[in-house]
Amino acid sequence: MTTALSNSSYNNNHSAGFTLIELMVTIAVLAIIVSIAAPNVSTQLANQRVKATTATLVSALKEAKAESVIRRQNVTVAYDSTANTITLTGNNSAVISTYSINNSSSVSQSITPTSVTAVVFEPNKMINGANTKVTYSICDSGSTKETKRQVVINKIANISLKNAGSC
Repeated sequence: MTTALSNSSYNNNHSAGFTLIELMVTIAVLAIIVSIAAPNVSTQLANQRVKATTATLVSALKEAKAESVIRRQNVTVAYDSTANTITLTGNNSAVISTYSINNSSSVSQSITPTSVTAVVFEPNKMINGANTKVTYSICDSGSTKETKRQVVINKIANISLKNAGSC
């Protein structure tokens, strides 16, 4: 009977728990896992921002193309890099719609030939200017590892996407 008492008194005086070394090892393993996962998460977030900006830009361009046909007038697409907005305007400079772009996104516009200064969709389903080609490059300003995207509009107003570009 005395052995039973000594075992129960031992269990009562020493509560079950973690030692300091066990806790330190657990925290070290978690720190290693987080340090491996963190760069992948930031790259995924940058890719998501680029995809969202690309989708917004494509929506604005498709709306401009449709509105030019519906209204039977030219519709101008203007990208404002300081306000990060895309504005669609009609012939009388009336704003048709405005799109906001994520502040972390970077959009650069290239129009060939350089004599053309704005993207104007015409009611005949073309864009203005002879042999005009417009390229928008979309990147994330906070990351260099994200997938860069390009939106290309050719003379006959076809809008295409590419995983390419430079910012």
